Amino acid sequence: MDKDPQLQLRVFDLNCWAIRYLSKVRQQRIELIGNVLNQEGYDLALLQEVWSERDYWELKKKLCARYPSSHYFKSGVIGSGLCIFSRYQILDTFLYQYSVNGYPYMFQHGDWFGGKSVGLVVLKIQDIVFNIYVTHSVASSHPPRHTSKGADVVLLGGDLNMHPEDVGIRLLRGWAGLRDSFIAAEKVEGGEDGSTLLPTNCFTSKKELRCYPQGIRIDYILYKGLSHYEVKCNRHETTTGTAPNKDIPYSDHEAVIATLSVNKRGLGKGLNHPRVEPVLVDVLNEARMEVRVGLHAAERQQYSCGRMAVLAMLLLLMQATMGLSSMFGEALLQPFPKFSFSLLSLLGVLVLLISAVLYLFHTIEVKVLQGTEEQMRVGLQTLQDKLSSR
Repeated sequence: MDKDPQLQLRVFDLNCWAIRYLSKVRQQRIELIGNVLNQEGYDLALLQEVWSERDYWELKKKLCARYPSSHYFKSGVIGSGLCIFSRYQILDTFLYQYSVNGYPYMFQHGDWFGGKSVGLVVLKIQDIVFNIYVTHSVASSHPPRHTSKGADVVLLGGDLNMHPEDVGIRLLRGWAGLRDSFIAAEKVEGGEDGSTLLPTNCFTSKKELRCYPQGIRIDYILYKGLSHYEVKCNRHETTTGTAPNKDIPYSDHEAVIATLSVNKRGLGKGLNHPRVEPVLVDVLNEARMEVRVGLHAAERQQYSCGRMAVLAMLLLLMQATMGLSSMFGEALLQPFPKFSFSLLSLLGVLVLLISAVLYLFHTIEVKVLQGTEEQMRVGLQTLQDKLSSR
């Protein structure tokens, strides 16, 4: 078995920052991204923030010779922005939209309108089944765990919007058993700390780097081998500076490139099941506490919206009473001004509708967070049982 040929994969990951009409020199940068993918001939390209489907089709047309198989994940109102280009045939696809997905009234974030998600494609290379995930979010570790059955190798790439020591990344490494290509790489090129948001990038928002003046790493390639396969990272690269022979970078994020090797295990080697460590209990407890904080905030918003809806109903009831009194009551000498009455009624109806919709929205959010907290409680109990049975 050890003499089986080694499979190598070169994986490219980039948040393209391609927001139509808003991102600077978007079309020029999309062309540069297409050029580098063609020139380098990676095995997989995992792209985020390709918000315009037209940009995806432009890339697909340009890359069809090098990457004959690709998929664009559609989600939400404006799309997930996720797409994958592959040298190998895509056998299956799946999109999981995150349960907690931002707020529709927070236009500046766009999470709700984009329908933040994790996309999955299934590949088969040299009889090895790969589950390839791409995401752009504060990712949950549950979808990769629940959909990795039947796979030999799992790979997750994307802009996770998390610092390497954040609880979400520690959960992905500890609970899901994924390895970080930057930490595990035999050779690292680019920035020493692997930062993908750099102050030297002309497109990077300086507000995002107030707490990290040297830069921050929020883009990742994570992986693990299942069944009888072992995965190693030979090299991890991050781009720095502008595109070759150009005066602009590819995006406001730096690209991450990982060279992975996949080997079949020998008969004497154990399978790659993550060992249960006591520190994982602390990580899960910390994550559960963060979910509880979010749950309490959602409950307060639910209560506020419900109270506002009740007040709007009382206002409309009072207006209806006054309207009926002015129509049929002889004691009312001066009728209520019609324009003011109509304007106040319209305002009451609008407040009632908006409050009712937001109340329902936050009710759903509360139930989802309650379910998540319960899943974490069960998972924590399972971990503690495993540790106590050692």
